[in-house]
Amino acid sequence: MNQNPLEMMIQPLIAWYQKNKRPLPWRNDPSPYHVWISEIMLQQTRIEAVIPYYERFLKELPDIKSLAEVSDDQLMKLWEGLGYYSRARNLKKAAIAIVEHHGGKLPETAEALRKLSGIGDYTAGAIASICFGKPEPAVDGNVLRVLMRYLGRDDDIAQQSTKKSVGEMLRAVYPSGDDAKNLTQGIMELGEAVCIPNGEAKCMLCPLAENCVANQKNLKDVLPVKSAKKPRKQEEKTVFLLTCRGKYAICKRPDKGLLAKLWEFPNTEGKLSENDALAYLQRKGLSPIRIMPSVDAVHIFTHIEWHMTGYTAECLQPIEIFVWKTAKEILSDYAIPSAFRAYVAYMMQTENLP
Repeated sequence: MNQNPLEMMIQPLIAWYQKNKRPLPWRNDPSPYHVWISEIMLQQTRIEAVIPYYERFLKELPDIKSLAEVSDDQLMKLWEGLGYYSRARNLKKAAIAIVEHHGGKLPETAEALRKLSGIGDYTAGAIASICFGKPEPAVDGNVLRVLMRYLGRDDDIAQQSTKKSVGEMLRAVYPSGDDAKNLTQGIMELGEAVCIPNGEAKCMLCPLAENCVANQKNLKDVLPVKSAKKPRKQEEKTVFLLTCRGKYAICKRPDKGLLAKLWEFPNTEGKLSENDALAYLQRKGLSPIRIMPSVDAVHIFTHIEWHMTGYTAECLQPIEIFVWKTAKEILSDYAIPSAFRAYVAYMMQTENLP
């Protein structure tokens, strides 16, 4: 009777992981809270970028109770630059629920974890297996790529049905205890370090190479199959660096939608000429002494591109629809999303700030 290829990969992969795992901070101290924070931060973000954010976040918010009680502005400041800010809002919302309904401790089962804000199948499986030894897979892009190559399957990994079927196949053979913890992290590590998405897969280093269909049939450049995303929508914006008596104007974005509740420099839809920009500011009730181009920039979100035209304007009087703060105050106290990074840099250069 032929052995299930998924069962055949478990022990070699666990042994490889124990020998080759990187000493990442959430692995060195894998409490449920630490693993949860790291998994949320690692969504859409590289490990190297996450580490300093992770360390700073835990220094300020060392436990679930402190996360549940943190102010929204402080939370956004801690998250500033990581992007996908709804992740942070969901963390706080989940922390409040954990304090209110779970005694301040993360629940142990994937089913209970999935009921918390911001925790889907992947994160629930990661926490349940890594922290509590539950036989639950955590299926993300790395896992899908490894398994499609290993099994030689051409299922479209962009489809939710593929992720669901892979999860079911893994769950049928998944171990429990320490093996569950090591298998979950081992597949992730293999996908990040060996069976990589871009560039040449390092099959000579792979513990699964002997039984990998893509390696045997030279399909690693063909698999996995992933359908193309829809093209991003482009939006034109005009962004203003408004100054008055050494302070800059900022305002808060709406409570819902893209970059909700974050601070930004005043802006408007469309690509305005200098004359149109001046007229726009006057309609707002400002009295610019002068206006001049600052910097143009492009920022790419998942589904949208912002193409921004920038102006700086010195104003006679501040107006109350904006909050006026010094550059140092903005940098220390207000979360400005990375979409406006070019304008933050321009402000810092103008103020001769390091």
